[in-house]
Amino acid sequence: MIDQTVKELGPLTVMVANAGIAQVKEVLEISEEDVRKMFDVNFMGVWNCYTLAAKQMIAQGPVEASSTGYKIIGAASIVAFKPFPLLSHYSASKWAVRGFTQVFAMEMAKHHIQVNAYAPGIVGTAMWDLIDEKLGEIEGRGKGESVTKYATDLTAMKRVSVPDDVGKVVGGFLAGPDSEFVTGQTIVVDGGIIFT
Repeated sequence: MIDQTVKELGPLTVMVANAGIAQVKEVLEISEEDVRKMFDVNFMGVWNCYTLAAKQMIAQGPVEASSTGYKIIGAASIVAFKPFPLLSHYSASKWAVRGFTQVFAMEMAKHHIQVNAYAPGIVGTAMWDLIDEKLGEIEGRGKGESVTKYATDLTAMKRVSVPDDVGKVVGGFLAGPDSEFVTGQTIVVDGGIIFT
């Protein structure tokens, strides 16, 4: 992926490791295969993107003065701060992303690479459609009711976020020049569920 991107678009300056999956299941019903799959996508995907992007950036040498600098950004979640019942292995995988982001930022600082993550809350995406459906089955609610309940009960802003709420923080702030002195952080974008 990186080789093709560099070949077609030029030097790599920003990597966003955004892929992720979720699974709603009681902790004693989760199989070893469930855990491995969760960590393969949510943590190993981030690990691969971080390490391979950093190697490419280091090989490229210093960035131009006009550039936003080298940025590596990963997808965490609000469950990296406060785990939720029925999302145990998802929560654990996102805690791992948050911790890895911190140590990776420490080690990459000498290479002038900033490493941060973002922690979305309840976002109107296919992932939350799945969570809504499974929570509804377990807790006895209809389609759309769980997501509405959690958004209303948990967020200070009383709404489900849209992808642009997260995209502006990631593509606007974290990937841009205004974050030049920010590294090792997990920026919460959740409308007021987690307060750090």
